[in-house]
Amino acid sequence: MELRVLRYFLVVARVQNISGAAHLLNISQPTLSRQIMELEEDLGVTLFHRGNRKITLTDEGILLRKRADQIVDLVQKTEDEFVASKNSINGTIRIGGGETHAFRALAQTIQSLIAQYPNIHVHLFSGNAEDVAERLDKGLVDFGLIIGTIDASKYDYTRLSVIDKWGVLMPKESPLAALDAVQPEDLWGLPLICPRRVMENGQLSSWLRVDSKRLNVVVVYNLLYNASLLVEAGVGYALAIDNIINTKGDANLCFLPLKPSLESHVYLVWKKHQVFSKASKIFVEKMKDE
Repeated sequence: MELRVLRYFLVVARVQNISGAAHLLNISQPTLSRQIMELEEDLGVTLFHRGNRKITLTDEGILLRKRADQIVDLVQKTEDEFVASKNSINGTIRIGGGETHAFRALAQTIQSLIAQYPNIHVHLFSGNAEDVAERLDKGLVDFGLIIGTIDASKYDYTRLSVIDKWGVLMPKESPLAALDAVQPEDLWGLPLICPRRVMENGQLSSWLRVDSKRLNVVVVYNLLYNASLLVEAGVGYALAIDNIINTKGDANLCFLPLKPSLESHVYLVWKKHQVFSKASKIFVEKMKDE
């Protein structure tokens, strides 16, 4: 597989039309069709369902698109690092992170970094802890902002001073909204919208003092914004971290803390024995200082 052909494949997958993709790539349609067919022959699979006007990815094509995105990203990251090594302090820092108000501390460090070194650029990737860890392991991001426990055998880290506090996101007209805090028994039997990782590691069932199989979990989410829309629609009550969704002023939702409190530390992590670019090294030192 050639990198050039993978890039051709990604354009075809996005445009879903050979002639349109050929126009964007500034090559002839027969040339592009031949390149895609040769790629399919090399892999021994069919990558596209071909219609009269539109082509769509097969299951194998969907898998290749995911891998091709990662390969192209990694190549670009490597090229950026070599360019940065030849010059003064510049380059690209890639950071993956989940939803947490601790990102404010990271944002302040990024602002300070860019103000001091205007030739440094930052690429952000949003996802849950599993998504971020996968990208860290594959070298697609330099740093990850992870909530909760980390694998110290795989990653070095610095712990942020901010602590995430868990609570329940609910409509303001909910009967529970009159409480000062939510206790486990308040949620028994109610439809719950829960973050996937908290469900998987047993943190929620431990706090609720009940087997997770007996909970009425109607939706499992990985990022909170869409979950908050489900709360607004009356689907259920979302277990969530505070200070992510706006609940001030005219907002339709309110947030109540848990009692007893449930808290998570936030870590900035990177792979053990990682060789930092100049930009990444300055970033992590500044992050530790601030």
